Amino acid sequence: MTPLIEVREVRKHFPIGGGLFGGPRAWVRAVDGVSLAIQPGETLGLVGESGSGKSTLGRLMLRLIEPTAGEVAFEGRSLLALGARELRALRREMQIIFQDPYGSLDPRMRVESIVGEGLAIHAHGSRAQRRARVRELLELVGLPPEASGGQRQRIGIARALAVGPRFVVADEAVSALDVSIQAQILNLLQDLGRRLGLTMLFIAHDLRIVEHLSDRVAVMYLGKIVELASREAFYSNPHHPYTRALLSAVPVPDPRQRRQRMVVGGDVPSPVEPPPGCAFHPRCPHAEDVCRRVVPPLVAGRGGHAVACHVFPAEPPGKG
Repeated sequence: MTPLIEVREVRKHFPIGGGLFGGPRAWVRAVDGVSLAIQPGETLGLVGESGSGKSTLGRLMLRLIEPTAGEVAFEGRSLLALGARELRALRREMQIIFQDPYGSLDPRMRVESIVGEGLAIHAHGSRAQRRARVRELLELVGLPPEASGGQRQRIGIARALAVGPRFVVADEAVSALDVSIQAQILNLLQDLGRRLGLTMLFIAHDLRIVEHLSDRVAVMYLGKIVELASREAFYSNPHHPYTRALLSAVPVPDPRQRRQRMVVGGDVPSPVEPPPGCAFHPRCPHAEDVCRRVVPPLVAGRGGHAVACHVFPAEPPGKG
């Protein structure tokens, strides 16, 4: 099956420093050689600490920013080869839900205008048809024509769905909301994904939220994918030490159960000067000499469970 969206060895390096006539003093390696594919109708959860490159990768998938190197394809068609007119036409297939429902909405615009903005830009139907579509969308996401407070993210979701996209990037879409509202929005996204057949990249740092919504989970660390697995394999049998540390910090709802916390020392290295070998080795309690010298490739094992680790590699496909 052809993936709906795919990136191959994609990189994004941002220049820093330098003057008007001089080149940059250094480069921030926000995304550093990521290959990833999302199948039609699948929700892929993308997790990692702040600064790991999650949001940058999401924007690269939509070609909201241009990659430094690599390839981005939608249904096997290169997004980077498209001209402005072709890319604008394809924008109807790809949309984004932003993190901050307050900052991403224009307070001077009415709800109907915000939701219908994409329809107007793409000249979707007549004015009456656009108004009817907006009313349909507001009902779909559970909103009255006038909304405020926690309902703002529902407006953002309705706006993203207005032009009928097949691929949606939800970039920390619930992290700015209260816990009670988070559950409502997650249930809404899950329901909409099923009803509309959406393919989604769900970016988050909360592993409890990702478990609720995702079919597969990918972990980023310092611009690279270090583990990728089905939801069941990810939560029941994590391999990479970084993944294990993240999961050990997730609270257990049963107070009678205790989970051994794995403490990761030190800070995340700078993406300007990442360490040689495995980027996680300065913080990893299991690091060996090879980890300090050789970058571990992301290798898929049994059930497609992929790990980038010299010490805890993926299980071979034939094992078990």
